[in-house]
Amino acid sequence: MRIATWNINGVKARIDGLLAWLEQTTPDVVCLQEIKSVDEGFPADPIEALGYTVAVHGQKGFNGVALLSKRPMEDIRRGLPGDPDDVQSRYIEAVVTGERGVVRVGGLYLPNGNPIDTPKFDYKLSWMRRLITHTSTLLKYEDPLVLLGDFNVIPTDRDAKRPDAWVADALAQPQSRALFAELCHLGFTDAIRACHPGPGIYTFWDYQAGAFQKDDGIRIDHLLLSPEAADRLTAADIDRFTRATEKPSDHVPVWVELDV
Repeated sequence: MRIATWNINGVKARIDGLLAWLEQTTPDVVCLQEIKSVDEGFPADPIEALGYTVAVHGQKGFNGVALLSKRPMEDIRRGLPGDPDDVQSRYIEAVVTGERGVVRVGGLYLPNGNPIDTPKFDYKLSWMRRLITHTSTLLKYEDPLVLLGDFNVIPTDRDAKRPDAWVADALAQPQSRALFAELCHLGFTDAIRACHPGPGIYTFWDYQAGAFQKDDGIRIDHLLLSPEAADRLTAADIDRFTRATEKPSDHVPVWVELDV
């Protein structure tokens, strides 16, 4: 089963590129972030025509996440527990049935948190703590669990071409990195690092200053595998080629293959 994540940066603006990528790579499950669409405005028809079931947790103008699956989905959850006053659409979860078992998938768009001296950074850290609490509960099911999406965290300096450029950014603050590490220490395996431990692995290149042409990127889109999922890991990679297409997202898809 191939499970992928992609911050699409506006699903209506990138629908042609999304459809082309789906046809070319045929992932079984896809988590999209930053769809920037309400549920009823999501362009589901052409995606469903490719054999996908669509579940959306949208929001007008910004944020928004969605799950696309060629496999049956059950127990769909929209929204991260822990704060009933949080109205931002940033989390969606489902149990997906494979040929020989199930996989629980949690797709997320973690808050950016900038500027760091504002409530936006406090919200980021609070959201991360809620994610840790919720994930701790999910791990008790002992099903293969994949937590994936745009985490808006640069885990280490080797995950940026120019680490010094990010020292004042919320993505690389010690608090952000510490909470990401705390999440991983629950027992998760970073799928991309398990398969590609070296430098130069990025998932985001800014639109400005020719960042992609200079390979001035960062790695902020992650696939975290529970022990039960890590035991089934067969491959993981980044579809960098999508960044060079017409009207690209500033992120690229990241995927993992599990033997389920």
